[in-house]
Amino acid sequence: MTTDPGAAGHDTPAPRRGSVVEVLLVATRLGLTCFGGPVAHLGYFREEYVRRRQWLDEATYADLIALCQTLPGPASSQVGISIGILRAGLPGGLAAWLGFTLPSAIALVIFASVVQGLGPDALGWLHGLKVVAVAVVALALWGMARTLAPDRPRATIAVLATIVTIAWSTSNLPIALGQVLIIATAGLVGWRLLPVDSGPPAPHVQVPIGKSTATAAWVVFFALLLGLPVLRQVTSIPAIAVVDSFYRVGSLVFGGGHVVLPLLYAEVVPPGWVADEQFLAGYGAAQAVPGPLFTFAAYLGAVMRPQPGGVAGAALTLVAIYVPSFLMLIGTLPTWGALRSNPPIQAALRGINAAVVGLLLAVLYQTAWTSAILSAPDFALALAAFALLAVWSVPPWLVVLLTAVGGAALARLG
Repeated sequence: MTTDPGAAGHDTPAPRRGSVVEVLLVATRLGLTCFGGPVAHLGYFREEYVRRRQWLDEATYADLIALCQTLPGPASSQVGISIGILRAGLPGGLAAWLGFTLPSAIALVIFASVVQGLGPDALGWLHGLKVVAVAVVALALWGMARTLAPDRPRATIAVLATIVTIAWSTSNLPIALGQVLIIATAGLVGWRLLPVDSGPPAPHVQVPIGKSTATAAWVVFFALLLGLPVLRQVTSIPAIAVVDSFYRVGSLVFGGGHVVLPLLYAEVVPPGWVADEQFLAGYGAAQAVPGPLFTFAAYLGAVMRPQPGGVAGAALTLVAIYVPSFLMLIGTLPTWGALRSNPPIQAALRGINAAVVGLLLAVLYQTAWTSAILSAPDFALALAAFALLAVWSVPPWLVVLLTAVGGAALARLG
């Protein structure tokens, strides 16, 4: 196994290598059964990879979680990819991603084809899916706020991020640019005003990636991030515009999960690629399937017009939004120990995470609430869905089903 030479003397023991097929089978089983969002996914991973199969120890698993919560992109998917890399090299990382991602992506593409063939009678339960999206985002916001903005300084950053996001949306400036500037500013504020105590050095994770491979991954990452927007401007190929939009979202969304919603919305709804009601209905349906929420990108690619659409569009958007995660993991894993124990970086991340809470609050109002909560019965239905999720811990797929039925019932009564 090739390891980073600079990590000598500090590495945890390398896990026993396994086969790509082994990784694919285990990841597929998780992809079919992991309901409940990123936090629940990490619990499933710990039970399967650490406790049951002992592919890695608790310390290494905690180190990987810390890495993936720091990088942009879907944290739970990145943890799974990292474990696949540790187990079976870079092909193992690809197998871990395919197994965990494809079940929900396929389900959402099927849903997209069904939705496009529905008539007016389906508007009620589609509205129910929009209502449940409000409850899901509200629950995610509540949990994130308690963890990422628990004190006055970080709560203030969150509130200011919300205000600036809403104000920015009323201007003629690009929404995605505003979100990036908010995140960058919050990182700077955190670096200067939210210092953290330095702890003992974190152990490096021994991975089968050399320095030259890691460097090449970063070169490709930035070449695509900077080059795709230029290529988009000088060509009129629709697929290039799609890849640019979804690659940029995958590169810049901190917090993963539900935080991807505002960036995706800004990329696909204002240009007219996806209708607002299609976006929210698909987001609601995404809560009913297992696996990562980032597979919502496959649904958007499937319903996108006049872009590729269908299975081809779904594959294009799904790959484009995940490529940054692969490149950043390959580039960062060998040197993560040193970065993780760097107090200035940790302070900046505290500010960024607080701003993520603010962005999500703005999303709750701008994209979910104003489109779904149109009457007192809608509010009651959303409140009931929130209570089922937060108080009674009802499985998300069942809450989605009940809320869709409730939406259909309200439409008939109305």
